[in-house]
Amino acid sequence: MPHTQRKNIIPGVKVKVVQKLHQRTGQLTEGVVKDLLTNSAVHHRGIKVRLTSGIVGRVQEIIN
Repeated sequence: MPHTQRKNIIPGVKVKVVQKLHQRTGQLTEGVVKDLLTNSAVHHRGIKVRLTSGIVGRVQEIIN
């Protein structure tokens, strides 16, 4: 899965993330990546990022 690998997510790419408070419902928030917060190369729940809007969440989808 591409959203679980850090190498596929770079600043400026458009993604959908799930915020911590929405993990149970699975509600996704769309935005543009500003910073990568996960240091490991792979994370099974998705790479944690900060969007340009300031929202922090784990990437669930990469939008082309």
